[in-house]
Amino acid sequence: MTLGLLLARAGVPVTVLEKHGDFLRDFRGDTVHPSTQRLLDELGLGRRFAELPQTRLHRVDWPVDGDRSVVLADFGRLREAHPYIAMVPQWDLLDLLAEAAQQEPSFTLRMNTEVTGLIRAAGQVQGVRYRTQDGTLGQLRATLTVACDGRWSVAHAGDGMQPREFPVPMDVWWFRLPRSPRDSGALTPRGGPGRLAVVIPRVGYLQIAYLAAKGGDPGLRAAGIEHFRRDVAALMPELADRVDTLTSMDDVKHLDVRLNRLRRWHTDGLLCIGDAAHAMSPVGGVGINLAVQDAVAAATLLAGPMRRGTVTPADLAAVRARRLLPTVAVQTLQRLMHRGLIARTLAGRRIGPPRPILALLRRFPRLSFVPAYLIGVGLRPEHAPSFARRIPTALPAVHRSG
Repeated sequence: MTLGLLLARAGVPVTVLEKHGDFLRDFRGDTVHPSTQRLLDELGLGRRFAELPQTRLHRVDWPVDGDRSVVLADFGRLREAHPYIAMVPQWDLLDLLAEAAQQEPSFTLRMNTEVTGLIRAAGQVQGVRYRTQDGTLGQLRATLTVACDGRWSVAHAGDGMQPREFPVPMDVWWFRLPRSPRDSGALTPRGGPGRLAVVIPRVGYLQIAYLAAKGGDPGLRAAGIEHFRRDVAALMPELADRVDTLTSMDDVKHLDVRLNRLRRWHTDGLLCIGDAAHAMSPVGGVGINLAVQDAVAAATLLAGPMRRGTVTPADLAAVRARRLLPTVAVQTLQRLMHRGLIARTLAGRRIGPPRPILALLRRFPRLSFVPAYLIGVGLRPEHAPSFARRIPTALPAVHRSG
C-alpha cells in the first residue's frame, strides 16, 4: 500500500490487488516504529496517524527480581520526532494509506481480488492472473509486478526465487488478556524454564506473545486450555487472575515463525519486497517497518524508469543493493537472539539475557540507546522522495458545548 501511494504520487499508474474484502484481520505485532512515523509525517499523514487508537511504548523492560527491572531499550533517548513505538491496529494504518492513495488519479485498489499466479512470456513476468470473490478469473498486464504478498509469496514458485531458510528455535502463540490499571506501560518480556512470553500493552487489553519450542502446536492444543492457562499463570503470576478469560485454544493463535531471505529479489518484470523477499522473526517487531522501508526505496529508485516505461533488471537489482545491508543486519541480530537467548531459555539452560549484559545496562543505562536505535530507526532509514512529500493541511477545529 505504501509503494502504491508513493508511485501514484509520482504519476505512475498503479493497481494494488488485495484478496480480502477489508483489512480487519489479526496482524499480531502491529508495531509502527519511529522511522515509519517520520515517513508518515513527510507524506503529510502524521496528524491523521496520531488520531488512530494506539498505545506508545517508550522502553523495553526486563524484570530481574522482585519489583526491579533493567531497561533493555529506551526509545526516549532517540533524537526523533516520535521517540516511541506506536502500537496501532494494522487495519487502521492500511485504511489510512488506502484513503490517501485513492486521492491520486493514477491509483486503483481492487479488493476481493486474489493473485493466483504470474503471467510469464518471452522470459519476463508481464503481469498476474487473479480470481475475484465470485470466482471470476482474469489477467492484469503490467510493466512491473511487485510481490508484497508475504513469506508464502506466489513469486517463490519461479526459478531462482526460492528463499534461503535459517534455523528458528521457536514458534509464537498470540492471545489477549484484559488490561488492568496497575499493569506496566512498557513492553515487558518474561522468562521461565522452557518458555518465554512478551507482554505488550494495547488500548484496553494486553497482547501476549508466548514462545515455545518450534513444532509444538499440536502438543500444546492436545494438552488443552486448562493446561495452557496454568502454564501462563506460572510464567506470569501477575496475570493469573485473568487467564480464565481464555475459554478455549481457539483464543490462542499460532504463528509458524520463519526467517529467510531470497538470494535474488527480482527477475525481469518482477520485484519482491518485504516478507516476500525476507521473512523476519517477530523478535524486535521490525518486519512491518523493514517492508515499508523497502517500499520507499523501491519507489525512489523506480519511479523515474516507470514513468519512462522502461524498467530494466538493473533497476530492480538496485533495490536489493540498497536494502540488503539493513536486512542482513537485522536478520543477523535476530539469529543471535535466537541462539543466545531464546534457544537456551527454551532448552532450560538460561532464563533471560546473560547477567553481564543486564549488569552493564544497569550500570550504564545510556547503552539502552543502541538497541533502541537498531530497532526503532535502523541502519539505513529511508525518507520520502520529494515527489511524494506533502505539507499537512490544518485539522478542522472541533467545538464542544458546555
